Amino acid sequence: MVDSDDDEEGWSSERIDEEFPLGDGTAETEAFVECPYCGEVNEISLDPGSGADQEYAEDCQVCCRAWLVRVRYQRDGSAEVEVIRSDS
Repeated sequence: MVDSDDDEEGWSSERIDEEFPLGDGTAETEAFVECPYCGEVNEISLDPGSGADQEYAEDCQVCCRAWLVRVRYQRDGSAEVEVIRSDS
């Protein structure tokens, strides 16, 4: 039998709304960034399932040098993407 009493688990309706705000259900999954080494534009994939704030290494598709990618998702699903040199 499933207990439907929200308060016993700490999941009141208000808390659910705070933890999982309603939106249109879309989040950016790709971005165009400029390589900080060669200046070429690269299309990169974004993974909204990895959290609101992300940091990882990715290689340029043209010159193959590694960059540090920082992604910050906003509440509306838009992503702010920053690419910096990995040697800085």
